Amino acid sequence: MSDAAASPAVAEDEAALATPFVKCLVRLIRAQDSYGSWEGKSDAELLADFIITKEQRRAIPINGDPDPDVLWRLDMFYTAVGLAIEERSGLMTSPVKPMRASGACFSRSGGWSFCRDVYRFGFETFRKLAEAGTKLVDDATAALRPIPTWHGREETDSRKDLCQT
Repeated sequence: MSDAAASPAVAEDEAALATPFVKCLVRLIRAQDSYGSWEGKSDAELLADFIITKEQRRAIPINGDPDPDVLWRLDMFYTAVGLAIEERSGLMTSPVKPMRASGACFSRSGGWSFCRDVYRFGFETFRKLAEAGTKLVDDATAALRPIPTWHGREETDSRKDLCQT
């Protein structure tokens, strides 16, 4: 592959890795590293397991229990969504239901979402990872904006997006 052909893909990956949601996900993953074994790894290397091509997806068997690493990635992704929502809105979030082998259940704006294809959880590119996480955060915070606070006033839009730090 020539440098000219690789350059747009590299630039797209760098732009995706710089999004607030992906930065939040990377911080969460790095926080899990209690022994410092991921200290020298780049953000792209830490997130490499989240990238699954169509060919890789087809090759993954869907019988038996999902791999614990897949469940961990699924948990990290949705925990990062919750943290980004919390940081952006200033409201506390918590998981609705823990991850299980039979499927995962998450609350999102407008209802429930079930992830039944847990075995194949992943994204084709870093851009798709960033878009999926950002969309969930944007949808949830948009749904939260009209909710009045406990003392009857509506929230203002002066809240900062703290996940961008």
